[in-house]
Amino acid sequence: MDLSSYLLPYGIELTGVLPLTACDVRKPYLLSRAGFEMEKGNALFVQIFAVPYLTPAADDPTRNLSAYAVSEDYHLFFAQLYDELLPRLRADFPDHRFAGFVDHSAIDEISAAVDAGLGVRGLNHLLLTNRYSSYVFLGEIITDLPLTPTPTVLPPESRQCHACGTCLSACPMQREGGECRSALTQKKGELDEQERDALLCFDSVWGCDICQEVCPYTAHAKNSGTIYTAIPFFHRAAIPHLTVDILDSMSDEAFARRAYAWRGREVIRRNLMLKQSQRQED
Repeated sequence: MDLSSYLLPYGIELTGVLPLTACDVRKPYLLSRAGFEMEKGNALFVQIFAVPYLTPAADDPTRNLSAYAVSEDYHLFFAQLYDELLPRLRADFPDHRFAGFVDHSAIDEISAAVDAGLGVRGLNHLLLTNRYSSYVFLGEIITDLPLTPTPTVLPPESRQCHACGTCLSACPMQREGGECRSALTQKKGELDEQERDALLCFDSVWGCDICQEVCPYTAHAKNSGTIYTAIPFFHRAAIPHLTVDILDSMSDEAFARRAYAWRGREVIRRNLMLKQSQRQED
């Protein structure tokens, strides 16, 4: 058995199972914190799944945010998912434990997703799926409920993308030898002249999607008509083009629901003001 029937009503279709022993466990303390007693040799299983997030709002030609930040913060989706789903699982299987994770996980999520057959690892270090390309968030439920591991889909030598190099050749920072532009948009404090110039050379004020946009997996998913998510959470409250006025009009509660809120208003506002000054000079 697996837990896919529990995930499907939430619009989550791409999922797989593997034993925890097949995963790269990097933060075992999170398992202990969730009540799993690994020292007793209990068999644990991982139901890993991909949550698609791309919506047509991200196709706005004036978009100045990374596609993942157009909608509200995906952590809110996962919080609601686990708040609803975990109590159901515990009620249906009262003799077993369940814990949900996203990002801050006990395991290497991308490696687990590849091993469970969800996709392959790209040269840009993202999971590439046939259905959604790399526009997915990964989550997992770890449990001591015996689950049936997904049959091995790909041999080890086929778990990497075809390495066409399109993502790397399109990345300006690969050519210039600097840090990722996404990291640059999130940097706190004042930017030096070189950093400001790098930020002003592209449209985004938060994040960078170049390597995703040029990937052949993205073209395939668009041509197949599968790339967009059907999950309502990611369609509501979309803001593809952020402005200083929109930012300043947000209440603290509304701002806290955006993906860029963790860095505070001043970082994103600094980036917006730099772009605004550039337009005024032009």
